[in-house]
Amino acid sequence: MTAFIASLEGTPQGHVAALCLALLAAVLHAIFGALQKGRHDPWLSRAAIDASYGLMTLPLALFAVPWPTPRLWLLLGGAFCIHVAYKLLQAMAYSRGAYTVVYPVVRGTGPLFAVIGARMVFGEHFTLGQWGGVLMLVSGILGLALYNLRHVTVDRETLVPALGLAVTTGAFVALYTTYDAYGIRAAEDPFTFLAWFFTIDGIFMPIYTRKRWQSLPSSQIVPLMKRGVIGAVVAWFSFGSIMMATRLDKVGEAAVLRETSTVFAALIGWLLLNERVGRHRFLLMALIASGAVLVELAK
Repeated sequence: MTAFIASLEGTPQGHVAALCLALLAAVLHAIFGALQKGRHDPWLSRAAIDASYGLMTLPLALFAVPWPTPRLWLLLGGAFCIHVAYKLLQAMAYSRGAYTVVYPVVRGTGPLFAVIGARMVFGEHFTLGQWGGVLMLVSGILGLALYNLRHVTVDRETLVPALGLAVTTGAFVALYTTYDAYGIRAAEDPFTFLAWFFTIDGIFMPIYTRKRWQSLPSSQIVPLMKRGVIGAVVAWFSFGSIMMATRLDKVGEAAVLRETSTVFAALIGWLLLNERVGRHRFLLMALIASGAVLVELAK
């Protein structure tokens, strides 16, 4: 499998595969967001997911992939630190502001920073038309945040710090996307990076939230853990897809396409949760999708 992946890197077939993987990551990320949406304490939701995918991945890391090299251990350590900061910022943002406002701000600022990071680290260049597509996509996502803001009545007193945390979280989304893309490219076997990343990444949040677990009513533990297991599977394939896409093709393009997750999230809400889309949200979703298409076509 590793040899097959290596044969696709930098080829037209690899570009198509990366495109499909980035869109798959977008769909799965929308599902992941829906699983976290408002059902439980965001700190405990994240801890349940992390504990689940850490335990699920440990046997794979120990017995199914090659052992990491010393250099890869260092890169994994850096990834662990970046993701810890990202999760803390994200949980703080979700704790202070409405999900429907905070989430689009995080996802809208992320691709802009990621494209800049990919240029600095990997020397990737976007054409003027592609930059136009990026700005269309970001404008559409942030437009969704503004639209949702008009209809939010809860947490308004903490909304300003929540938005500041959301922008910072978006910067960390770009940071971990760029850094992890570097890490998975540095690994001889990409599955070694993924397996050990998930194993190590699952440690922090369950320990950090131990006091919250102690105060959780016993009736909520089983539903929360079930959601954690489902979220862990979705997270594994979502993150694995986007990381593999960054190994096969351009990091910036993959990062931009992943943020079409906001469109898929709205579609999930409309088709499965009976949420109203409305004309304004539909136009903003069309702007996001058009921006993503422009990034692909304006090369």
